[in-house]
Amino acid sequence: MPDTPAKSSPGRETSAQLQQYTALELAQALAEKLAIEPNDWHRLNRNRKVRAKEQLAAALVYLLSDQPEEALMRTQQASGWLDHSLTAPPCPTHGPRTR
Repeated sequence: MPDTPAKSSPGRETSAQLQQYTALELAQALAEKLAIEPNDWHRLNRNRKVRAKEQLAAALVYLLSDQPEEALMRTQQASGWLDHSLTAPPCPTHGPRTR
């Protein structure tokens, strides 16, 4: 049986199509995709994996924009989310959390 090329889903970019974008443009698109939307903030702001992904995507944008200090800060924040050394501050509109 002969090999058939993989079909791409409608709306999915192929590797060749992605070549038209710069690495910075792709990183910016990824950062936008992984950013927590305002409507999802309260649901996701303490989700460690979501926050780490968001920070690492931002770090990549800063690194590709020749801002290594900002990239390092975002990478450290992502690490803090993953190793539990960082926690979300209380919501400014709801005040500090009480237990």
